[in-house]
Amino acid sequence: MVNEIYLSKLVALGKCIIRQSLNSKLMECMWSDRKMALRNKIVSKLHYFMILPALILFFVFFIYPLFNGISLSLTDYDGMTSPKFIGLKNFIDFFKDSRAKNDVINTLIFALGSAPLLNIFGFLYALLLDSNFRGKSIARTIIYLPAVISPLIMGYIWYFILQPQRGFLFAIAEKLGGGMSNFNWLGNRYMALWIIVIVNVWQFVGMTMVVYLAGLQSIPEEMHEAGKIDGATYRQRIKYIVLPMMIQPIKINVITNIIGSLSVFEIIMALTEGGPGYSTESLSIYIMRKCYGSSTGYSTAVAIILFIIILLPVLASLKVIRSKEYEA
Repeated sequence: MVNEIYLSKLVALGKCIIRQSLNSKLMECMWSDRKMALRNKIVSKLHYFMILPALILFFVFFIYPLFNGISLSLTDYDGMTSPKFIGLKNFIDFFKDSRAKNDVINTLIFALGSAPLLNIFGFLYALLLDSNFRGKSIARTIIYLPAVISPLIMGYIWYFILQPQRGFLFAIAEKLGGGMSNFNWLGNRYMALWIIVIVNVWQFVGMTMVVYLAGLQSIPEEMHEAGKIDGATYRQRIKYIVLPMMIQPIKINVITNIIGSLSVFEIIMALTEGGPGYSTESLSIYIMRKCYGSSTGYSTAVAIILFIIILLPVLASLKVIRSKEYEA
């Protein structure tokens, strides 16, 4: 009888141990499942945390300055005294200022001259350097080298070249004769802006060329060979093979050249400082001079107008290029 009671207690104890062991294993499985689910959830949301630094920088260096600038543009802030709200007066004064209108025209002329020429010559240089000829690396270096030099330094270099009476071009013109030695290239209000356009294109065409050259070299050689087999001429291959495949490089160059041309500053300051008179002054220089002339609120309003002037052609260009991309 005692043995039976002892045996039944051992069986009950064994069942209890087995039950506890199963429960602990079940809890471990449930906990591991929860840990795995939590880990998968964190991993699935990890990309949001990875873009967080970029979002912080975007808000700190773009969104905050933009809204701060909009608020300042509605005041008479002069950089020293406390600002007072004046509504849209700064914007109204801008459209009444004949000098500001002249600077808008100068900026647009510069952009309409620089942006197309940069893209045309950049693409032609890229086509040239995409072919095989002796000295290709040297030619590529020579074309690209001016782009790595500061626009301010490049402007001063060209100033000493074009300087009347003492410049390098003056010395050459004096030897050649013909009366060109006395011509002031940068002092002529009708020529100065176009001289700046030429210098700007000469400096930055290498940067545009590199983007186009990368696009050309990404086109499979089989497509050119297929065009040759079908009897397509070189011009037809450019039109029907190369250009449709170059939408992305074209988009990059068009947008960057529009933004760079409309916000031009350094090269004008180095060559003419906006002169003679205000015939070569851009909106960027106008903003700088008004800001340091104790008209911070007004200069901020002009900066917002310049932002809109840059934004409109950029959006229009993106829309046109996107439609061409769909057609291709």
